[in-house]
Amino acid sequence: MPTMEYVQVRKGMTILGENGELLEVVDRDLNTPGNWRAILTLKLRNFKTGNVVERRVRPQDKVEQVILDRRPMQYLYAEGSGHVFMDKETFDQVTLDRLAVADQMRYLKENDDAVVILHDGNPVGLELPPQVELTVKETAGWLKGASVAGQYKAATTETGLQVQVPPFIEAGEVIQIDTRTGEYLGRAR
Repeated sequence: MPTMEYVQVRKGMTILGENGELLEVVDRDLNTPGNWRAILTLKLRNFKTGNVVERRVRPQDKVEQVILDRRPMQYLYAEGSGHVFMDKETFDQVTLDRLAVADQMRYLKENDDAVVILHDGNPVGLELPPQVELTVKETAGWLKGASVAGQYKAATTETGLQVQVPPFIEAGEVIQIDTRTGEYLGRAR
């Protein structure tokens, strides 16, 4: 694995933590206060737990960059303590740990496509498409005659995802949802 100084670390890179864990750089802030030593603050997301931690490091210290393999795959089904994905070219199947991708699985239904992140051939994470289409299973009631602009109501999708939707959305409609923010984008076309 390539070794580099922390000052070369950029947002989106994956590095190896002190305990051998894979850490994705979510954000970085390099602070150089006058003639004092520079301080680099990194926000790191642990691939296994999903926890985001903030770590202060010296820019000249060394760190190992991890090269990850990203493969487009199809979500097949949930099994035991994981979710099974299939490579559409080789038909190989991999299982992602249920705890590592719990929140992300609310955006996927069976046969949907996603990108599985692999490290040394082992699945470690999931990259969702920017938006998905899900069917609304149920919606909360709405007060007729309420004239407040931008009023929304709670809705539950077929995957169990809770999302705020405009009052005109009813159960059975297919809606588009942004996977990065979890926000309603519009009705599916």
